[in-house]
Amino acid sequence: MDLAVIAIAFGAIFVVELPDKTFIAALVLSTRYRPLAVWIGVGLAFLIQTLLAVTVGKAVTFLPEQIVQAVALVIFLAGAVLLFREAPKADAAETEKDYEGTDTKQGLAAVGASFLVLFAAEWGDLSQLLTISLVGRYDDPVAVFIGAWAALLVVSGLAIVVGRVLLRHVRLSLVHYVGAVVCLALAVFTAVELIA
Repeated sequence: MDLAVIAIAFGAIFVVELPDKTFIAALVLSTRYRPLAVWIGVGLAFLIQTLLAVTVGKAVTFLPEQIVQAVALVIFLAGAVLLFREAPKADAAETEKDYEGTDTKQGLAAVGASFLVLFAAEWGDLSQLLTISLVGRYDDPVAVFIGAWAALLVVSGLAIVVGRVLLRHVRLSLVHYVGAVVCLALAVFTAVELIA
């Protein structure tokens, strides 16, 4: 297990998820249910999805290395393009009102509701594709899993604890641009390895 791979996975997933619907959904869920119940439900959803992404990523490592690197390069570039393209409209996109409701679930029901909302919302998300690509690129599924899941837990925790303040002071478009730069940097590093 490589600490550098954990750090790379954490950084890449963190900046991609911070401006995502995950942040807003966790923020709003925490206004409806107890924050700890939301975080547990969201964390369990991310646990399963990260395990699935890492498993798919590990299967990818059995392909020839050049194919894996080429696919990872394409996914990193696509992530950068998507984030750059979405950045200008990110500030006006999703808001808390998009997720509002009047539910009063508590305890395990709140955990279950939070799990279901995030589990359903995150399929095919950029963070899943990046997780698959990172496993394919570094062939260290445990390190990628730890970094990716930790990033998802931190983002959802930030949303629950400081989401409202953060949304008032940091523009989501800026976070999109930072995420795009990280994806672009990963694409460049992958391209250099592919060419070398």
